[in-house]
Amino acid sequence: GDPETGVCLMQMEKGLDTGPVLLRQRTPIADLETAGDVHDRLATLGANLLRDGLSLLRRGLRPVPEIQAEEGVTYARKLEKSEARLDWSRDAGMLANAVRAYSPWPIAEAELAGERVRVHRAQAEEGSGTPGTVIAASRDGITVACGRGALRLTQLQRDGGRVIGALDYLNARPALRA
Repeated sequence: GDPETGVCLMQMEKGLDTGPVLLRQRTPIADLETAGDVHDRLATLGANLLRDGLSLLRRGLRPVPEIQAEEGVTYARKLEKSEARLDWSRDAGMLANAVRAYSPWPIAEAELAGERVRVHRAQAEEGSGTPGTVIAASRDGITVACGRGALRLTQLQRDGGRVIGALDYLNARPALRA
């Protein structure tokens, strides 16, 4: 749910990511971007920032170190596959962010009308019903009621299958349209 992210060129210190920031580059996170989309953009930004820092040093210019604030610092622990399980009783906006965050790994998974599926793309929207219940299904997505709002699933993957759009999923499970 963060609106932006970025990369920093830091001075090394004994602690993990504790050194002063020498250069930084921010980038917005679009509403439908996944962690994989952002990762690729950050890799390019990081390479460009390193190039800019080395260019400054070659010209005899040293960036002014900016000490990092200690408050609000958190350690990003390794993701566990079990965290990617969607709980339909939660807020649809939170679930949409989880789907984006867990792509490309470990990929969000959920129970959909009695079948375990992996959810690759989804959007939060208005809607209500018993959490976990399919409240609408069309070529544009399969809408599932959540604790608050609804989640429209647009790209899914059945066990052992490839990633498919909602229409292909519905063609395999026509009873969901009823």
